[in-house]
Amino acid sequence: MDLLGAERTLHQQGYSKIACIDEVGRGCLCGPVTAAAVILPKGLFLEGVNDSKKLSPKKREAYFSLIQREALAIGIGEVSHGEIDQINIKNATKKAMVLAIENLRSPSGEKVVPDYVLVDAETIDTLIPQEGIIQGDGKVQGIAAASIIAKVTRDRQLVKLSEVYPEYGLEKHKGYGTKVHREALAKLGPTPIHRKSFLKKMVLPKTNAGESHGF
Repeated sequence: MDLLGAERTLHQQGYSKIACIDEVGRGCLCGPVTAAAVILPKGLFLEGVNDSKKLSPKKREAYFSLIQREALAIGIGEVSHGEIDQINIKNATKKAMVLAIENLRSPSGEKVVPDYVLVDAETIDTLIPQEGIIQGDGKVQGIAAASIIAKVTRDRQLVKLSEVYPEYGLEKHKGYGTKVHREALAKLGPTPIHRKSFLKKMVLPKTNAGESHGF
């Protein structure tokens, strides 16, 4: 598959700053949903860059550093667990993507405004011309790069949160609903960073959920 095909076509049409966007954390039980926007140089091919879910943590970290070195601009957008509960995860995901565009900065810190946006499987609220690509993180190099930036950024944040809530194993599952995570929730109840709207169908200890963990 030609991972540069979509971007090459847009460059041929006269677009020069093509931002590619992806998110992580949509299906997690806790923490934020995080999006990244990445603008790569025209024609740059990053061997091995792929959907972050298909890469080992070690490879993701290595590509994270490579993308940071090579990118013309990177932006991160984040919507908290509390806002996810208020506006729902789909709207929160779209908002995070828009924030990622607004936060695009060059390596020197200058704001960068793209002239076209390629989004993984979404249509977002922006006046910039855009295209949503289903499974874009496996078809477009820039979207794959954005998925890596978003994944590593969020994973690092969840590792730090695991120090605050060590009983939940966040450093291992990063907030996804694994057996270990669900067992911890069943035993201890939710923390303040859990998404209430995602836990409605789970039977949780009332004492911990209501008193110890601030619900």
